[in-house]
Amino acid sequence: MIKAEIFSKNGKITGFSINGHSGSAPKGQDIYCAGVSTLSQSAYICITDYLQREIDGDAGDGKLILKLKSEPDELTEVAFQTMLIGLKEIEKLSPKFVKVIMN
Repeated sequence: MIKAEIFSKNGKITGFSINGHSGSAPKGQDIYCAGVSTLSQSAYICITDYLQREIDGDAGDGKLILKLKSEPDELTEVAFQTMLIGLKEIEKLSPKFVKVIMN
């Protein structure tokens, strides 16, 4: 199962941790992993490259973590909320493969 943990403070998202594999298909053919990866990596690139915010992050096989070093703002919130909306839609379609956890 893929677990997407979303971190927030004072009503704004401060980061996320994505861990695991859905196991719904062989590696490289798993649409749930592909969808979650695309959403989370797009948010990561937006925050780091486009918005140029400093983060603490880590990436590896089946793992992507991003935590803002500074306070979230309206622009980071747009990037995070866009990712979150997509993740929740995937979770609705396939709750046995993807779980979104709000913290």
